Amino acid sequence: MRIDDLKRRINELISQADQVLTTTQTSDIGSISVNSEHFYAFRTASLSFLKNTFGENHPYYQEFNQQADYSIPQSTREGRGILFAVKQEIDGGWLFTVKGLISAEIFSDFLEMAQYLLNEGYKDAAAIMSGSVLEEHLRQLCIKSSIPVENIKDGKPKKADLLNAELAANSAYNKLDQKSVTAWLDLRNKAAHGKYGEYTKDQVVLMHQGVTEFICRNAI
Repeated sequence: MRIDDLKRRINELISQADQVLTTTQTSDIGSISVNSEHFYAFRTASLSFLKNTFGENHPYYQEFNQQADYSIPQSTREGRGILFAVKQEIDGGWLFTVKGLISAEIFSDFLEMAQYLLNEGYKDAAAIMSGSVLEEHLRQLCIKSSIPVENIKDGKPKKADLLNAELAANSAYNKLDQKSVTAWLDLRNKAAHGKYGEYTKDQVVLMHQGVTEFICRNAI
């Protein structure tokens, strides 16, 4: 996800919190609440954003999950405050390392090129390009997680399948993501070795979409 997309989304969520607060009402017995349907829509959308941007172990996600837990004005305001802190990080450019941001921009450009190739009917080139972006992203995730990207014995770069296995073993992402990555790498290898009849354009479309979403969920 590009930085501009993050800025737009965080502003949308803060506005959603403001809208929830406009539904504040007092019952006959004096209890104060907000519209529960609107509140939980706000809570779910915010948790999804925080998970995809920071991960479930980040303080932002955990704090929001604990504090914005009831459909009352106080919970809504606390959730809004956490989102405002996130907004300050994004607007101030503190969210990403320079390397991570540059990589994200480059990956996005290559994925856009792969999409163009797909649209023009070049499924094989699109599969290779999407797979190459995926492999490089795996290497960057390993560096982020302090996982060696080269074999100790010979100093040669580790194969993508091994990087995938080690990332999953270190809980960088879950087993479902690991299986998806394995399938995408297999498709990329078939394209790279000229086995064009062993996969379809529709499979490449799904691969491209999956790789794009995977990179967004597992930012550098």
